[in-house]
Amino acid sequence: MDVKIEQSWKECLKDEFEKPYFKQITDFVREEYGKNTIYPAAKLIFNAFDLCPFDKVKVVLLGQDPYHEPGQAHGLCFSVKEGIPFPPSLRNIFKEINEDLGKPVPRSGDLTRWAEQGVLLLNATLTVRAHSAGSHQGKGWETFTDAVIRKLASQRKNIVYILWGAYAQRKAEMIDSRLNLVLQSSHPSPLSASRGFFGNKHFGKTNEYLEKTGQKTIEW
Repeated sequence: MDVKIEQSWKECLKDEFEKPYFKQITDFVREEYGKNTIYPAAKLIFNAFDLCPFDKVKVVLLGQDPYHEPGQAHGLCFSVKEGIPFPPSLRNIFKEINEDLGKPVPRSGDLTRWAEQGVLLLNATLTVRAHSAGSHQGKGWETFTDAVIRKLASQRKNIVYILWGAYAQRKAEMIDSRLNLVLQSSHPSPLSASRGFFGNKHFGKTNEYLEKTGQKTIEW
């Protein structure tokens, strides 16, 4: 199957694209875009991969679902387009960066700048129906994004995996923590941020590890 995705990922994931489950995802998603309002725009489904090639990945930040309200989702977990108000989780992420590193809260919630530095902003599910959180879960996307994590874990090392909340933390079993840094805490959503997300210092710890392993740090 000819999937429009950045070339290094296309090569790395070519076996996945030929599996029956991926055809099922493709058929389902195509039908959904034809009948409903779906986010992100179809051309941005693989935006996280297009902005962060396989061999450039230094950090994997795992989200669950794209944002499901108008103008928000653009294929990068936790990120919103320029000019869109910060959702609560993103606001808390910026608050923790400010506390951890002393960086001021930015004006834009567009995290493209992180992706271009080597942060794979990966949602476990890559599409969602408007106003309906979780509506595309269990359709096969999770099988695909698990394969992405396994590819990275088996072919690359010295990557920082940032796993916030119970859902993301289930992915830790795929990752060899002796060859990578795995950071875990509660999720930045308002319901759980005060139970271990605030004060986790994951952004500073990420940069310390990158520096220690001879990699350029992230300008958060």
